[in-house]
Order: sequence, then C-alpha cells, then structure tokens
Amino acid sequence: MKNLTFANGDKLPIIGLGTWKSKPGEVKQAVYWAIESGYRHIDCAAIYQNENEVGEGIAEAIKAGLVKREELFVTSKLWNNSHKYEDVKPALKTSLADLGLDYVDLYLIHWPISFKRGVGFPETRDDFYTYLDVPLSQTWEAMQAVKKEGLAKHIGVSNFNQEKLREIISLGGQIPEMNQVEMHPYLAQKELVRFCREKGILMTAYSPLGSPDSRNESHKNDPVLLKDPVIELIAKKHGASMGQILIAWSTARDIAVIPKSVNQGRIKENLAASKIKLDQNDLMELDDIGVDFRFINGKFFTGPQSPYKLSDLFE
Repeated sequence: MKNLTFANGDKLPIIGLGTWKSKPGEVKQAVYWAIESGYRHIDCAAIYQNENEVGEGIAEAIKAGLVKREELFVTSKLWNNSHKYEDVKPALKTSLADLGLDYVDLYLIHWPISFKRGVGFPETRDDFYTYLDVPLSQTWEAMQAVKKEGLAKHIGVSNFNQEKLREIISLGGQIPEMNQVEMHPYLAQKELVRFCREKGILMTAYSPLGSPDSRNESHKNDPVLLKDPVIELIAKKHGASMGQILIAWSTARDIAVIPKSVNQGRIKENLAASKIKLDQNDLMELDDIGVDFRFINGKFFTGPQSPYKLSDLFE
C-alpha cells in the first residue's frame, strides 16, 4: 500500500481506519479486525469517547502477535476544551492512558475554536473562549512542547482553513505536519490542497464516503454521495464498490483517507481500494461531478450563542 512521507522520513499508510461514530462495544472488534486485515493506520480522537476501546483492540492485536506497536500509526486529537497551554499535555496524557500507549504518532488540534475547560459541547455563550482569551498561538506552542517531549511523534491540525494555517506558519516554529479535513468529490478542497502542498503540509480526508451515518432529520435532504450516478458508473467499470472508488479517489491525489466501518467485510473492502488505479478519465469525471456540498457544516459551533463564524472554520 502507498504511504505518505513526513519531512523526517516517517511513513503514514495512506488508508486508515476511522473511528468517529463507532459505538462502544463495536470499535474494539473493528480495530482488531482492521489490524488483522492489514491496516496499520488508526485514526482516533478524545471527543469520540471510545479511545479506551480502540486501545483494547490495539492491545489484543499486539498480544496476538499480529503487529508490533512501532508498526502502527495512531492519530489522536485535542478537543476544543483543552486549548489553553496548561491543558494540552494533560489532554494528550488522558488519550494515551485510554489508548494504552506511550506516544501517538500524530496529534492534531481538532478544530480551530476553543471552549472552557470541562465543556464537551457548548450550550451558552459563556461556554466559549475567544481568540483573545486563548489564541491559537498558545495552543500550538503547547503542541510543539508535547512533540519535543516525545508524547507525539508528529503534530498537526484538523479543520483549519488557509487563513488559520497561515497564522500558525507565521509564528516561525514547527509548521503543522498534517491538516485533516472533510474531503470527497463533492468537496474536493482544491485551493486548500494546493496551499498545503506548497507549504509541505500532508492532508487526510475524513468523511470520504459522504458521512452516510449522519442522515438524521436535519440532514434528510443532503445529497447522497454513495448514490451518485457518476461514481456508480466508475465503480462498475472497475468491478468495485462505490465506497472503494471514493477511497481510491483520495489515494490517487496522495491524500490519506480514513473510512469508518465496524463491519468486517467492509473493513477489508475499504483497504482493498488501495489496489484500484483510477485513470485520467475517471479522475476528470469525478472532478466535473457537478455537486458542491459539505456534510460536516460546522453550524454546531457557530450558532447565535457562539463568538465564532463559519469563516473561522472554512474557506
């Protein structure tokens, strides 16, 4: 399988297992199955509230002799309520304890916005900090400190637009090594991808299948990526599933991709997408797909009670 390479030569397997929305009781088994199937890249986050089970799955796979710790690439993310300098290291330590690990391979600032300590999701204006209260520079300084200490091998960000990336780069220290954002043919993020390439920032695509498990009442009118006729035709041409085509689209762009599944067959199928080679015609058709849509719209962070605007999150 293709790898992405960090500046120091470390490798990131381009396809990983996503664990967002993997329910307790399911994610431990999913992680074990993934490692058994050949995955070496697992993507986690504190706010997913399942890192302890992810850790159990990793521990069982290591105990079974399927893998050594150093062969795995594990990502975690700093939640918005731990952006103060003094809160970053304890937050990472909690994730490490839950995961049963001494270090993570990659630690990301999950969103470029800040809540008060102890707030999971804000309900009132008082639950938020502003950029004046906790500037991103303070959080990034603490991220660099945990990297120096060896608690994270690499550091980066998630859901950062060009403006926020420029702000971090202008500080003159370590530049973010990764930016993880929503990406699929309906949201190709071309300008952001170009910017990150120019700056030497690797990228990871989340919700690469269009977040099909988000179809609640408020999303009932969203377009369905996995029913798109263009993708369906390309899938038939390659004898592949539509999900595999969407994963192959990211790998063709040299962007890491983290499809989530707790189904053993689907987990294997997603990894097998690494063998699919889309041709120029496929890529051109996906490029001209004619739908522009963001599934994770950030409105839950930018409502009337919030000091943040959508422009703080997205281009």
